[in-house]
Amino acid sequence: MNLKTEWYEKPDNLVDWFEESVKKFANNNLFGTKNLEGNYEWVKYKDVGVRVDNLRGGLAKLGINKDDAVGAIVNNSVEWAVIAYATFGRGARFVPMYEKELEQMWKYIIKDSEIKVLFVADKEIYNKVKDLVNEISTLEKIIIIKETGENSMAAIEDMGEKNPVESIKPLYSDITCLIYTSGTTGEPKGVLLSHGNITSNARSGHQYFPILSEKDTSLSILPWAHSYGFTAELHCFLGMGASIAFMGSVETLGEDIQKVQPTFLIAVPRVFNKVYDKIIATVEKEGGKKKELFYAALEASKKKRTGQKPGFKGKLLSKIVFGKIRKQLGGKLKGAFTASAPMNIDIAQFFIDIGIPTFNAYGMTETSPCATMNSVLLGNRLGSVGKPIPNVKIVIDKSTTDQDADEGEIIIYGPNVMQGYWKKPEKTAEIMTPDGGVKTGDKGRIDEDGYLWITGRIKEEYKLSNGKYVHPAAIEANIKLLPYVGNCMIYGDGKPYNICLIVPDFEAIERYIKALDITHENPEQLINDPMVQKFFAQEIVTHLEGKYGGYEIPKNFAIVQEDFTLENSMLTQTMKLKRRNIISKYQSIIDSLYK
Repeated sequence: MNLKTEWYEKPDNLVDWFEESVKKFANNNLFGTKNLEGNYEWVKYKDVGVRVDNLRGGLAKLGINKDDAVGAIVNNSVEWAVIAYATFGRGARFVPMYEKELEQMWKYIIKDSEIKVLFVADKEIYNKVKDLVNEISTLEKIIIIKETGENSMAAIEDMGEKNPVESIKPLYSDITCLIYTSGTTGEPKGVLLSHGNITSNARSGHQYFPILSEKDTSLSILPWAHSYGFTAELHCFLGMGASIAFMGSVETLGEDIQKVQPTFLIAVPRVFNKVYDKIIATVEKEGGKKKELFYAALEASKKKRTGQKPGFKGKLLSKIVFGKIRKQLGGKLKGAFTASAPMNIDIAQFFIDIGIPTFNAYGMTETSPCATMNSVLLGNRLGSVGKPIPNVKIVIDKSTTDQDADEGEIIIYGPNVMQGYWKKPEKTAEIMTPDGGVKTGDKGRIDEDGYLWITGRIKEEYKLSNGKYVHPAAIEANIKLLPYVGNCMIYGDGKPYNICLIVPDFEAIERYIKALDITHENPEQLINDPMVQKFFAQEIVTHLEGKYGGYEIPKNFAIVQEDFTLENSMLTQTMKLKRRNIISKYQSIIDSLYK
């Protein structure tokens, strides 16, 4: 596929993208890392540039040349970025992997992608993969990042400093990385993304968010081993001279936000659901005058949002009350870019009211990843996933649905579309259209103003015994908009009706069951309480009525205690349900809901 068209602007490869930023923003802070005392220390663009130059020389001495593959099993860090940009500068392909991953998945990716040199975070991971050098013919060397000695990343950088080489400038169509989709079924696929794919996508963020500049800071939450964090945060922020600090852990997120004081976040809706629940829970617990002032301030902000006059008192109240909340979030946050799931409209409006708008977007690994976004430039229509980014076209293919319907499969065209799947021509042919589009497997519609709305997931549809088709992902996404639902799965393939497995958000549910006078000693007792079960059933049915047909709304429900996670193999790395695994674990419970 020829990506070169008249709209391309320089730089159109990630080597120039990085080197121009290092030159232009040399003394700006680039990455912030927590030290042993829990405080953030920053490294500048020029310092990262030196490390990239040195590692590039080291990779050359190790025999890494154009089209070779360099892998890394390490979380977001300065070293992650140094390895990536040094790899790009050798014209090689970068293959990132997650630290939290099954060992057989590492082995599959290392072998399939033909990795020649592998970087691992520490000795613990090294001990798990060291024998692969003898098992995989392409793998020549494993380097430990957090280590000293000849087998360390520091040693390779020292070697490169003594043997410098100029960077190779890849073409827009050269492959920059292989990002593996974990997949809900079957073996993972390596998505081939080019330098042009990534730079066109990152540039779109610059165009659609003119409020961002070199003065901005992000707190890195999402893994860069996935294309969302890889493009939207790392490359987009670096390309504008902005700064990125690394979150210590999920447990320290609140503390880290206070210390970093980010101005913009690249996140998923669940982050904001959690923040919202905590704010509301705190307000309800404090009660009294503080609660009264909070809701009065919220009402004043709602009036302003809907074109009414909140009055001087209302404006002042909003400024004082919400100013305190914004301070808890670092005090400088002016917005967030969210994707991967629908944003609860009520929660999105809440953050708009307190002065922190969220902008929902849509895409997939195969589109680098962004295809549409709500934005500062074109508008923010809550509930939608925005309008196509520059030079991207969205087509709704109604051949998969009723021709009279206003929805169908979403097909994406543009410079963001992948080059194909690595060594999988049949799979590439299945997902690509003859004219160069990518079939998403998602069902959607475009409204009269050009905003895209996601309405279902075609790939996961099934048929009830009455012949009616069900798209479970859309129903699940809607149920998860309820703040007390942590996760859920709809099931009904070949059955007379749908059922629903529910994982509560145990922290949030406490607030909602107070009115029911329910007492419990542990989560197990809570989920087995008939009143709690009745509460969830009634709330979910009420929430779905009017949005879905009667046959789509679950008839029976079961509450389970264990969440669907990466660790228990019920979620993919991109947070999609592994339905077969969930069904297998809870088969007896599912069967009981049909008796």
